[in-house]
Amino acid sequence: MQKTFIYIALFSILLTSCGKDQDPFLIQKHNIGNLTDSTQVKDLKMVFEKDSVADYIGKDEFTRNINSIEVYDKDGIALLSISPQKRADSTAVINSVRILDPRYKTEKGISTLSTFKDIQNAYQISKIDNLINSIVVSVKDINASFTIDKKELPSNLRFDRSLSIEASQIPDNAKVKYFFIHWN
Repeated sequence: MQKTFIYIALFSILLTSCGKDQDPFLIQKHNIGNLTDSTQVKDLKMVFEKDSVADYIGKDEFTRNINSIEVYDKDGIALLSISPQKRADSTAVINSVRILDPRYKTEKGISTLSTFKDIQNAYQISKIDNLINSIVVSVKDINASFTIDKKELPSNLRFDRSLSIEASQIPDNAKVKYFFIHWN
């Protein structure tokens, strides 16, 4: 009787653990598909085994700090641009990820094709930074930042970097130019 109970319990655990695979295009706070905030550079080819991982390491003083690793799908479409914490260190973890492919979406449907209104409806905006040619909208809930070109803003907000831009001043249809996830 006790053995039967143990077998049933083990079988139940096995069934529930084999449930659902990780969506390779789902963006969450600590992972993007199978890529996590603790993935090391040396493990990227294993995480993206069906894709192509190409890294770039600059060779002179003008590119020394550039250290992005590009991921392409089997058809050559750019998926992600990954920046590790340390340059040329295979044990370094991922610092940030630039989302390039619109198939990558958050649980609330935000992707590179989203507008400012989409972001605002899905998440609480934690900060808006006013840069030279763009603004950066930060969402702490998912460790994300969205860059919006200032060309998307009204002309009175485009040229003065000292202005504090509020969410209410950004047009609903302003398009996302860049979408980043930051882990460190």
